Amino acid sequence: MNIVAIVIQIILSLGFLVFGASKFGSKQMVDEFRRYGMPQWFRVITGLLEIGGAALLVAGIWNDRLAAIGALLLAVIMAGAIITHLRVKDPVSKAGMPIILMVLSLIVLILNWSVLFG
Repeated sequence: MNIVAIVIQIILSLGFLVFGASKFGSKQMVDEFRRYGMPQWFRVITGLLEIGGAALLVAGIWNDRLAAIGALLLAVIMAGAIITHLRVKDPVSKAGMPIILMVLSLIVLILNWSVLFG
């Protein structure tokens, strides 16, 4: 296991635990998903997937395959977040955090690529 990957996994896990949990009842998240034109059940599913991805990254400290799967899941979620911000014509700065999180997720995926496709 690559120490760089582990450090990034820990950072991402902590972030996605917080971001995922915020999807459950945070007035700001309720309002944001409404503004995006998305149903509220999608907000809850997004939160569950983010927490699940964080759990996979933590488990991935001991199992590279789980790290790769978690990183792929979170990168896809962040790609969706970026597209959503662009679709609703948010300023690019609003997509900044999803871009950073997607890049970090992709780094973990690349560092563990061989366990999925090697």
